[in-house]
Amino acid sequence: MTSTAPLRAGVVGVGWAGQQHIAAYRALPGVELVAIAGLEQEALDAVAAEHGVPHTHIGWESLIARGDLDVVSVATPTGLHAPIAIAALQAGIHVLSEKPIARTGDEGQAMVDAARAAGRVFEVVFNRRRRGDIAAIRAAVEDGTIGRPYHARATWLRRSGIPSLGSWFTNAEMAGGGPLVDLGVHMLDWTLHIMGEPRITGVSAVTHAELGPRGLGGSQDEASGAGGAKSGGGSAYEVEDFATALLRFEGGGSIILETSWASHRPTPDQFGITLYGTDGGADLSVTGYADPGELTLYTGNGADAVDQVVEAPEGRGHTEVIEEFLAHVADPATWAQHDGSLGLSRARIVDACYASAATGHEIALDENLHIIGGDA
Repeated sequence: MTSTAPLRAGVVGVGWAGQQHIAAYRALPGVELVAIAGLEQEALDAVAAEHGVPHTHIGWESLIARGDLDVVSVATPTGLHAPIAIAALQAGIHVLSEKPIARTGDEGQAMVDAARAAGRVFEVVFNRRRRGDIAAIRAAVEDGTIGRPYHARATWLRRSGIPSLGSWFTNAEMAGGGPLVDLGVHMLDWTLHIMGEPRITGVSAVTHAELGPRGLGGSQDEASGAGGAKSGGGSAYEVEDFATALLRFEGGGSIILETSWASHRPTPDQFGITLYGTDGGADLSVTGYADPGELTLYTGNGADAVDQVVEAPEGRGHTEVIEEFLAHVADPATWAQHDGSLGLSRARIVDACYASAATGHEIALDENLHIIGGDA
């Protein structure tokens, strides 16, 4: 790790997310993409030929067993994140996993524990916070333009965006949930990041499954990140298609999350955040996955009110995430700081949302984001 030789990388999963990792490893200096793994040889061969990858593996086990990899990206169905990451960490390999960290906080905890025991870097991809417009709102908080942020409303709404009806996405065992764990974890991450990581103390959530169980709301739109052929076909629709949550945080602040894979609303897909602070506010609306979106900062009061339209730069997404991951791997003095705890914290909050929806009650969280009172 301390030599000048490039880091040797592998990627498990060759869908849209996996190809973002493959492209980044191929483009960035100081890393050599050695191998990729998947379940279909034809797809592996096509991706390997496109990106010049020398080795392919059917199944992740043989890729981990190679014994010559420094870093591995995990871009598979959520139910496989934990077993692959833990095996790689135990083999002494640094791991970058797609979001969410796992199906549950307990699975995520096992991954974090494995990273700590192995003394290796483990990080979770939250590429949406890398958008230029999200960064601009965070900068307005940091420089005091907005003052103390006390409430936010984050949304990600689709009309017909269930990621392939009958795929692993709609299987509760494989996915761990629907849009709340899929899209909601992104919204939770960018909102907490913008607001300076306030401690969540309570959650009240509701989930609905109104369209998906009737075979409605499916998408085949690969460009939106919402569709296309997915593994695990043949599943019944077992997860929610709409979720909303109120999160309370220490000091009296609050966050509202609202997300859907399928709902009767305008097209195209839309996501964003509205932020309220003591000295200003912000509103970001992203329609059709535009980058950047429409961002306005609100400051002043009465006759002194100012509405500032911000022209934010385009974000670098996965490339920036992977670039930072590689920088952490290249600096052994910082390894202990990057153990997946951030991704685990998001999973604990999502767990609390599902527990609240299941029980119909608000869920209280302790300082470690564990549900107070045990199993809900």
